[in-house]
Amino acid sequence: MADDLKPVYLLTGTDRPKVDLAVKRLRAHFNSDAVEHLSVLDSRDSERGADIVAACNSMGLFGDGDRLVLVTEVDGRPNAEGRYGGGLKVADVELIAGYLASPTPGAVLALVAAELKADSPLAKAVKKKGDVLAYDVSSKELPRWVRDRFTARQVPADSEACKRLIELVGDDRRELATEVDRISTWSAGQPVTEEDIERIVFPRAETETFALTDAFGKRDLRAALAAAEARFAQAGDVNRELTSLTGILANHVRRLRDVQELEAQGIRSADAAVTMKRHPFYVKKLYEQAGNYSRDELRQTLLELSRLDHGLKGGSREPGELSFVRTLVATVRRPEPTGRRS
Repeated sequence: MADDLKPVYLLTGTDRPKVDLAVKRLRAHFNSDAVEHLSVLDSRDSERGADIVAACNSMGLFGDGDRLVLVTEVDGRPNAEGRYGGGLKVADVELIAGYLASPTPGAVLALVAAELKADSPLAKAVKKKGDVLAYDVSSKELPRWVRDRFTARQVPADSEACKRLIELVGDDRRELATEVDRISTWSAGQPVTEEDIERIVFPRAETETFALTDAFGKRDLRAALAAAEARFAQAGDVNRELTSLTGILANHVRRLRDVQELEAQGIRSADAAVTMKRHPFYVKKLYEQAGNYSRDELRQTLLELSRLDHGLKGGSREPGELSFVRTLVATVRRPEPTGRRS
């Protein structure tokens, strides 16, 4: 077998760029016409395991050297809730395990999954004859992972810039890797700051941070409170999270004030995007949200957020979450019509 490769490999994990690289290196051992690529989702439910085994066994019929059977989407695809489904079933795994008891000489089976566990039946079957190559990076480690990729491109990037990139793009490792490459080319080796990230990266992540700023801009109090609660639930250090969210809201309010000034000068959102050096879609959204607040309301909101920040940093004995919620209610809730009793 080529370079003493093992008859089977399982490649899995959340670090998709590393998984892709491992697959690329494995394929490099074979001629392009000696690689057969199968997707689990392309076969009928009742035939998936049988198709994989048949592809491996057929390799011995050619008699022209080693062959690679590359099988992707082993654990299926994620649904709306992010749970994977539609992948190999128990019967499929049993067929593959039976094949691995006596694999075809010269055939290498590479199974590519998204998040298959090391103690899964398939992983256990693979370990008996080959290797499980797991490349994982947790959400907690993700900012450091992004920073390491910048470092590999010889581009300095501080921790706040890396965190902001994740907030804007999301936690898809492939997409983050692509953005790091793009930003690194743009920076030409110069340090990348949080301001740079906000200026050149199009926000597209469905995260609670954007849910919070969007709800704030729309003056949707219920959605704003729900987004804040979601962030609190995920935070390892709630006090630090509260300070971070306060800063995010303050920056958002400043941008709303900026576009109010630009609009007052008769500058359209498309032209303002050029002036602000931000994505037109993002600036258009700011223009829409700025219309929901008066200038005095935004000025008062900045004062409230400044007081909140002071209190969170030791200036108040009131619990931080309570102070944050009080401020959110006071600034997002629309004022009562004149003459109406509260």
